[in-house]
Amino acid sequence: MTPLLDTITTPSQLRLLDRKQLQQLAQELRFFLIDSVSRTGGHLASNLGVVELTIALHYVFNTPDDRLVWDVGHQTYPHKILTGRRQHMENLRKPQGIAGFPRRSESEYDTFGTGHSSTSISAALGMAVAAKKAGLERRAVAIIGDGAMTAGMAFEALNNAGDMDANMLVVLNDNDMSISNNVGALNNYLAKLLSSRFYGTVRTSGKKVLAAVPPVMEFAKRAEEHVKGMVMPGTLFEEFGFNYIGPIDGHDIDALIDTLTNIKKLNGPQFLHIVTQKGKGFEPAEDNPNKFHGVGKFDPCNGDAIAGNSKKSYTQVFGDWLVDMAKLDERLIGITPAMCDGSGLNAFAEAFPDRYFDVGIAEQHALTFAAGMACDGLKPVVAIYSTFLQRAYDQLIHDIALQNLPVLLAIDRAGLVGADGPTHAGSFDLSYLRCIPNIVIMAPSDENECRQMLYTGYQYNGVAAVRYPRGSGTGAVIETEMQIIPLGTAEIKRHSSQTQQKIAILSFGSMLAACLQAGNVLDATVVNMRFVKPIDRALLEKLINDHILIVTVEENCVMGGAGSAVMETLQNIQHTSPTTNNLSVQTLSLGLPDQFIEHGVHETMLSECGLDAEGIIASIRKIIN
Repeated sequence: MTPLLDTITTPSQLRLLDRKQLQQLAQELRFFLIDSVSRTGGHLASNLGVVELTIALHYVFNTPDDRLVWDVGHQTYPHKILTGRRQHMENLRKPQGIAGFPRRSESEYDTFGTGHSSTSISAALGMAVAAKKAGLERRAVAIIGDGAMTAGMAFEALNNAGDMDANMLVVLNDNDMSISNNVGALNNYLAKLLSSRFYGTVRTSGKKVLAAVPPVMEFAKRAEEHVKGMVMPGTLFEEFGFNYIGPIDGHDIDALIDTLTNIKKLNGPQFLHIVTQKGKGFEPAEDNPNKFHGVGKFDPCNGDAIAGNSKKSYTQVFGDWLVDMAKLDERLIGITPAMCDGSGLNAFAEAFPDRYFDVGIAEQHALTFAAGMACDGLKPVVAIYSTFLQRAYDQLIHDIALQNLPVLLAIDRAGLVGADGPTHAGSFDLSYLRCIPNIVIMAPSDENECRQMLYTGYQYNGVAAVRYPRGSGTGAVIETEMQIIPLGTAEIKRHSSQTQQKIAILSFGSMLAACLQAGNVLDATVVNMRFVKPIDRALLEKLINDHILIVTVEENCVMGGAGSAVMETLQNIQHTSPTTNNLSVQTLSLGLPDQFIEHGVHETMLSECGLDAEGIIASIRKIIN
């Protein structure tokens, strides 16, 4: 017998199935997910948790005309499979393959591109308003996880939506707790009742009647809130102006379809609270959902990872340093915006639980929280991805840098990030950081230098940033002893043997290995710049006098990046330094192009951007020839 999943290439085909067949479809979809992700890697636990919800949404709503807006996007694999991309899952997150997150250019069913959290309610509200202005009956549905509800943006959108009459639904996928006692037959019945037109009509009519008698109206309102508050945690969302329904079992397809069908008939902002289990249906993921949130290739029988790179990653280097530093200084505080595992804080959290703070998906709060601690004598270290730091830019400028507070930013995932693609690529941090006053910016060339820079930044009496890439480095020996690197000092790693026509390659961060290879071929001077701010002006003054070409190389966008800092310094030297006699030195800045780089294999992506040794050599030869 042909599996049901093989017959589904569009949601319209899904809607032709009998409801009794949907549970079988869910089982087939879950099995396909486990098998597929085991071979490609990607996000697993979060996707296993939304199988029934995804089926129910596409079964009830007329997608793609009705808009489904997924939050974060790491829970959209079932959505992709049911919307014609099942055969493409074998190339998930691979070059020229489908993305691991929703992409508007990839499918008409992906109504909003996303990779960061807490954007869904704002986007869905915008779509609901657009439909209303166009006179369409189209529905907009935001599907947001409980973690994403910790961000202020989600509540800003709720506050705005509750004051409008737009037809939108927010589905809160609550997967941070087990299905509690009140999520059963009684609560599913209550959800159906509260989502029915009968309840809505009685509620609205009653308000009209009681409005003429304000004291009675207020009493009735309080009584309703009290009764609803006793059986469900929805009073908060009611206060925002939403009609709250739930919580219901997010793995009960019948309950989901009945409730969603009723909600679809209601007007105005609706809020459905469902409870699901991360990793549902795969025991290893159920037992350890954090481990199976983002995974590499694994054995689908037992969940064991398939061996990969054995070298220590930069993230692990940071985690080890944090524990070591915390032992030496009791003022040290570790802060993360919901990325304990991803940022390498697990060991620190276990060793120093009273000094570890996971603030949830709230990057803005994380930085100002750190600023407050720094004001009163603590030494906060904020572990944050480069692409997530973008969301807290004002707090970095206004709350930390402006007040020159001693906060250390440990910036992970700097540069390109391979399979996660442009939503997670740290392509811009050097550019957006270096224009801020009162900040020191460091970029380590290997694992040991990363450890020493973290120590340097921690001891600096002001805001400091150490940005390091995803994955492992060169495999450098890591010294346990920590030493301060003098601020703004570069290090010459290779001297050119030429007496004239010399080339200098200035490497920033992880580009050093490729620059040394290029330097050996071209007999060029190679410099490990180490600091993006302050730039080693004294060394540049020496280089400008006996080199005909100065080349900068960075894994950051060229525009406004480290290369720009060097060019600005060279220009200033030429205009102000009396010892400078070479005013015709040529310059070349190499880095990421002015475009978003699609997902792929990291080494290949660097090569395509001309940032491997061959690309650097070719670019330099083109200039000197």
